[in-house]
Amino acid sequence: MTRRIVYGISAWIFVSAMCCTIASIALPNWISYSSPTDTDPIRVTLGLQKRCSSITGKCTPFPSDEECEINSNKSFCSMWRSSAFLMNFTVVLELAVIVCYIVVLAGGRGAREVGWKVLSPLLALIAVAQLTAMAIVAYLYDHDNRFFVGWELDKSWILCTVSWIALLTDATGILAAAFVLVPEDDYEEIPEPR
Repeated sequence: MTRRIVYGISAWIFVSAMCCTIASIALPNWISYSSPTDTDPIRVTLGLQKRCSSITGKCTPFPSDEECEINSNKSFCSMWRSSAFLMNFTVVLELAVIVCYIVVLAGGRGAREVGWKVLSPLLALIAVAQLTAMAIVAYLYDHDNRFFVGWELDKSWILCTVSWIALLTDATGILAAAFVLVPEDDYEEIPEPR
């Protein structure tokens, strides 16, 4: 059984990971390109939903419907949009985790005794979904022809990686605390007389 301090520390780790998740979705910096010129370099960044370019100075939807209608781009669009869906889905699950933390921390001893049974699997599910989204983007980066020398995985991809690692560590920590720590407010053993 875990204690309130364990859930408190776990909640702070979760909030940090959630901030990384939201930032990775909001920033259009999953994959970026910078031209190797010294003067006025061209910079193009791809986010899960938009592409930003220093040439136009604007951000446009990505991948666009016109791009996705081309047969050679259909699998790319499906995979990229799946990655975006998974990341957005994790935010919904993270909102459920916030509710779980509130219930467990505001509840009594009974809520803390069983809270790990809900929190650990939910945190692990979020971590797996983010790992999958990150892996899809990395696969596309390695195998799609549009990414040539000069393109690189950027800040949002790194934030996603940090987020799922923190969430998986958090889930493992809660699970370990549930089995390792002695029950809260339990009786202490009386040593036997010699």
